[in-house]
Amino acid sequence: MFTGIITDQGEVLALEQRGDLRARIGTHYDIAGIDIGASIACDGVCLTVIALGPEPRNWFDVEISAETVGATNLDSWTVGRIVNLERALKVGDELGGHIVSGHVDGVAEVVGMQEEGDSTRVTFRAPDELARFIAPKGSVALNGTSLTVNEVNGRDFGINFIPHTKSATTWGKVAVGDRINLEIDTMARYVARLREYG
Repeated sequence: MFTGIITDQGEVLALEQRGDLRARIGTHYDIAGIDIGASIACDGVCLTVIALGPEPRNWFDVEISAETVGATNLDSWTVGRIVNLERALKVGDELGGHIVSGHVDGVAEVVGMQEEGDSTRVTFRAPDELARFIAPKGSVALNGTSLTVNEVNGRDFGINFIPHTKSATTWGKVAVGDRINLEIDTMARYVARLREYG
């Protein structure tokens, strides 16, 4: 369980295909406080730590199944890529974003960008099957970041990125055409299921 509040920007240090994809991610986290088996959201994907080390900088390894690679943008990861990181929520932690599971529902595409003062308005296009779960003033997790939807027009929806978000996450480097991990709000999923069942 996560909140969508990014606490580090990691770097993909190595990628190796061993049946499953294995990735090494450099981090500013104190690895002495990370256990083997811990969950860390990497660009919004909940991944399990399988190894740790301090050299040449703090790092952790994760294994990524073919199913996860196929359902997310992790197929575009390359060495040197910067990724949003969040440690798992602990009981008693402040819930500053919204409840995020780290189970990505699909991949959205950046289809437009516009500067608005110091902020940037980014337009995303959701997959057909997920568009109905996205509502104005609702929450989404994009590359692991808890964000508020400004407007919706069919499959397209807009998000406003303030300067802090752009500097504390990878959103300062976003470009049209980028593929983005999308996790819809859990409450929206249950409301839709109740309507279907009723």
